[in-house]
Amino acid sequence: MKILIADDHSIVREGLKQYVKTLDDVKIIDEAVNGAEAWSKIKVNEYDLVILDVAMPGMSGLDVLQKIKSWNLNTRVLILSVYPQEQFAIRAIKMGAMGYISKDSAYEELILAIEKITGGERYISSAFAEKLALNGFDSASLKPHEKLSERELQVMLLLARGKSVTEVSKELFISDKTVSTHRIHILKKMEMKKNAELTMYALKNNLIE
Repeated sequence: MKILIADDHSIVREGLKQYVKTLDDVKIIDEAVNGAEAWSKIKVNEYDLVILDVAMPGMSGLDVLQKIKSWNLNTRVLILSVYPQEQFAIRAIKMGAMGYISKDSAYEELILAIEKITGGERYISSAFAEKLALNGFDSASLKPHEKLSERELQVMLLLARGKSVTEVSKELFISDKTVSTHRIHILKKMEMKKNAELTMYALKNNLIE
């Protein structure tokens, strides 16, 4: 089995690699430090599984997932994130990911997730499976932040934490102008007028601490 691990933190990559190595049929483990490198490798290699971090500089994990699907590649994808499942899981599954796990529980769930996904099954936690069963993918049941694009959600969470436009642009490797444009769209979609409202909303919905 050939696996690619894409995460911008070397400690995370190394930790994941050690767990993946315990699987009997793993022959090759490649690494990528960002989304662009991951995509460049995915295009020319036939991976059995790609483990993608959501929040990588520049091209995010979901950006890479979107490219995989637009190219009709058969690569199975497991999304890894520091964000709770409620924020990105539905989005990732709808885009074609075979599984989604939080970094908080990654090491406990990783082997089970890999075994299920490489066996052709999806993997999501039992708690989140229940939420999917109750709400499905009905957009009418989504909360305001769940209707944002993946990049808009990233920007919203950073702004909600009190970061300035410039700080957000540096963290996501995009221009100040792009951040400002995202901010306008975010406030409009969420029917808010200022960043303080984003902060209050994020705290109320346990999106930030």
